[in-house]
Parts: sequence; structure tokens; C-alpha cells
Amino acid sequence: MAAFTIIGCGDIGFRVARELIAAGNNVQATIHFEEGTKVPESAGIKTIVANFDYRDDVHDFDMAGQQLFYLMPPQGGGLSDYRMFNFCRKLTAENCPAKIVYMSTSGVYGDCGDCGDDQVTEDTPVNPQTSRAKRRISAESQLQAKAEKLGFELVILRVTGIYGPGRLPISQLKKGHEVLRPEDAPVTNRIHSLDLVQICLAAMVTGEDGEIYNVCDGEQSSMSHYFMAVATMYELPQPVQLTWAEAEKQMNPLTFSFLQESRRMSNRKMIEKLGIELRYPTLEMGLPACRMVS
Repeated sequence: MAAFTIIGCGDIGFRVARELIAAGNNVQATIHFEEGTKVPESAGIKTIVANFDYRDDVHDFDMAGQQLFYLMPPQGGGLSDYRMFNFCRKLTAENCPAKIVYMSTSGVYGDCGDCGDDQVTEDTPVNPQTSRAKRRISAESQLQAKAEKLGFELVILRVTGIYGPGRLPISQLKKGHEVLRPEDAPVTNRIHSLDLVQICLAAMVTGEDGEIYNVCDGEQSSMSHYFMAVATMYELPQPVQLTWAEAEKQMNPLTFSFLQESRRMSNRKMIEKLGIELRYPTLEMGLPACRMVS
């Protein structure tokens, strides 16, 4: 029976924890607020209330020799990940995990739209162009520095857009969320949440120390295509299509910023090195499963 810690027990963390517990392992996980502990505890997860936004709200907890998944996103502002800073303060020679799998984002590569048909690999230089991507680079760098100092193993997953049960843009579509015209929309990638859970688990077992893996399903399309496909499946009105000029005027700045970067991601290393066989390698296969899995 192995001991695991999950930092950030949201959707992916909860699913990872359930898989680990079903295999007979002990799992503890951090929860941001006290009111969020009921569901994880009912699933057999030992909860630790820890608000990483504030230094004094992160109490000491045992991580020594454990396998740890860090799945918590950075805070909402700034260029550095202060949540990661507060976590790293807890890492000491006496309280050090054996291995950490960190879920980062493909956004650290920035806009690769001028690369033509070339795919973004793990050797592509990072070029974060948004504050949220810069916070992710900050988190990666902080963990890499701690790993070098304390000697724990570290694997970084650079994950593309996640979709899955409970993670579809249904409410946005019902509110009339607009999209770019397909001919104007940049290329992007996605990963089904249930595939991501298996990838996280595989990275803990077979991911090599110091390695980075791009995580995506290998299908390249656009955010517009994604929203239109979800609307079709749920028989919702198709979203209004905007030109670039219209989108810049009408969309909120955060939403528009997600549409200003294009990336064609390669998942070859993930498939070959982690031994992954994707259950949902295309959106066409993955969307129907979102209705059948809780």
C-alpha cells in the first residue's frame, strides 16, 4: 500500500484519487476551504484544508517519501505563482516527497502560429506571452529548483485544453457565447479528462525524472469547432460567429486572449514514453462519452 498526496483536489485530482484508492492506496489531498471536504472524505480521501493563497493558511502536513500530484492552478493575477511559492516553503529535507508530477499548461509555448505545419514538441523553446502562462513557467521553475536542491524526482505535464464530463461549455452556449469564424480561428488541441487522469497516473509510474511531456489527444482543430460540436450534441443554438475585428470589440479581454495563440501540439513522446493508449483520441469519440460518465 503506497501513500499519495494530491495538491488541489478538483475534478482531475478527485478522479486521480478515486483510481488510487480503488487500487488499495492511501490518499490525502488538499482542499481550499472547509466546505469542500465532504465529497472527498466520502470517497475515502483524507482531506487537508489549506489555502495556498496565504502563507499562514498552509499548515504542516506529512509528505515525506510520498508520491505527490500537484494539480492546483496558480492564483488569478501576477507573473509568479505564489501558491507554488507557499507550497515549496513546506518542502524540506525532512518532509520531501519521493516524486512529484506537476500539471502545467501548453500555454507556456506561446503563439506558434507562424510555424506552419510544424508541431510543438517538448524541445520547442518556451515563449509565454500571457500572464497566466508566465505564472506556469514560474511554477515549473520553482519546482525544478527545489528538485535539484532536495533530490526528489520531478515530471512536468504540459496539458492542452481539458474537456470531459462536467467540463463542457454548455452554460456559455446557453448564454450566447460567441466564437470566431472557423476560417479565422487559431488551431488548438484538447485532452479528455478521463484520458488525462490515466496520463497523470502513468507519469507517476513511468515518467522519467526531469522529463517534460506534452499532453494532448493529437487532434488539431479550433475552439470554434469545439463549441459548435458541443452545441450540436446538446441541440443548442449554434454560437454566433464573429470576425477578428468584431471579436476584439465584443469579447471580454480574457476570452479574447485565449484566441490569440495557435499551437499544433505533438503527443508522440507522451504516447511512446508513458505507454499511453488514448481512450478518446478525437473530439468525435470523446464528446459522447461525456454524457455517459459521471
